[in-house]
Amino acid sequence: MIQSMTGFGKVTVELPTKKAIIEIKSLNSKQLDLTSRISPAYRDKDILIRNELLQALERGKVEIVITTEITEKEASAKINLPIFESYYEQVKTIAKKLNLSEPDNWFQTLLRMPEVVKTDLSETDAAEWEAVHQGLQEAIAQLIEYRMKEGAMLEQLFVQKIATIAGLLQQVEPYENERIDRIKARISENRMKLADIEYDAGRLEQEMFYYIEKLDINEEKSRLDYHLKYFIDTLGNGSGQGKKLGFITQEIGREINTLGSKSNHVEIQKIVVQMKDELEQIKEQILNVL
Repeated sequence: MIQSMTGFGKVTVELPTKKAIIEIKSLNSKQLDLTSRISPAYRDKDILIRNELLQALERGKVEIVITTEITEKEASAKINLPIFESYYEQVKTIAKKLNLSEPDNWFQTLLRMPEVVKTDLSETDAAEWEAVHQGLQEAIAQLIEYRMKEGAMLEQLFVQKIATIAGLLQQVEPYENERIDRIKARISENRMKLADIEYDAGRLEQEMFYYIEKLDINEEKSRLDYHLKYFIDTLGNGSGQGKKLGFITQEIGREINTLGSKSNHVEIQKIVVQMKDELEQIKEQILNVL
């Protein structure tokens, strides 16, 4: 089964003095485009985290965010008074210099400044990282499950669209026979007008065969039928088929275009337009396949 590149996973890991929230989301991309925002407590694990995402997700525009929140159990937060006072003096100096009044909420604003509130936290130990790492793997598993569900819906859509194009291809045949008969009748009619004119009958016959052969679309029909079946076969080859399916749709489009240019028949050209419409819908969604 194919996978979509769209996915989301979120896990909250409860720790003794805090909780770690892990969120991963992915969208479509030609390769793995990874961005990360990781809490300073786990910043040293950045390369390890990136490697795990690369191996598990393969491709897509992936963003991972790991944040931490202090729980109510934590009572060791302290205001760093010297830094608070320094910020306050700077605010007063700037306000005086620019002839501005001090903001009403300056106290709350200063408390949010870097390093004002300090928490005595021990360094991340092995047990804590093991818990967070387990949470990371769960979030990745959630995202992959999401991708598989999206992939199942895309697969259903592709099967339906390919079947529609195959059905339209079958509708070409009656018009194809009618078209050849019409061309032969027109050539015979024009030949009758040449009854009083000397001409090389052998050369005329050669030109007739060349003209009819040039309009023959059997080869295009056969190749299109093959590419449609190949597309369905590729769908069943598991994940990681997105690029290959994209190449096959290009070949399908090429045969449909040639069919339209050689058809020389209004009804066939209408069918070709319908085929193109179905194929465009496939192309739009194929960009999201892993």
